[in-house]
Amino acid sequence: VQLQASGGGLVQAGGSLRLSCATSGRTFSEFSKGWFRHAPGKEREFLAAISWTGTSTYYADSVKGRFTISGDNAKNTVYLQMNSLKPEDTAVYYCAADHRELVTVADEYDYWGQGTQVTVSS
Repeated sequence: VQLQASGGGLVQAGGSLRLSCATSGRTFSEFSKGWFRHAPGKEREFLAAISWTGTSTYYADSVKGRFTISGDNAKNTVYLQMNSLKPEDTAVYYCAADHRELVTVADEYDYWGQGTQVTVSS
């Protein structure tokens, strides 16, 4: 499966962005999907995951209440809506897919998209 992330950019603190991750090559609903980020000098961080059917989600405490993951099976796309952005949210954001449900560990994901840069100015 191939994943293509987009939607990153520069935003002021308190603003919002919606990231998209388009998938192709395999049936979208066969995979659970996740979002991660990687900031300079830090380890890759799990943010959110959504189940195959899109009915279950799981969030890291650091983004719970601010970020929302969702999926559109008709468009083979998973989204990450990010609200109330903070400068510490600045990072490269990645989407990933795996056959297992709601995986939170990066090394356990089989498929990755290229990153999209999110920069939050203060």
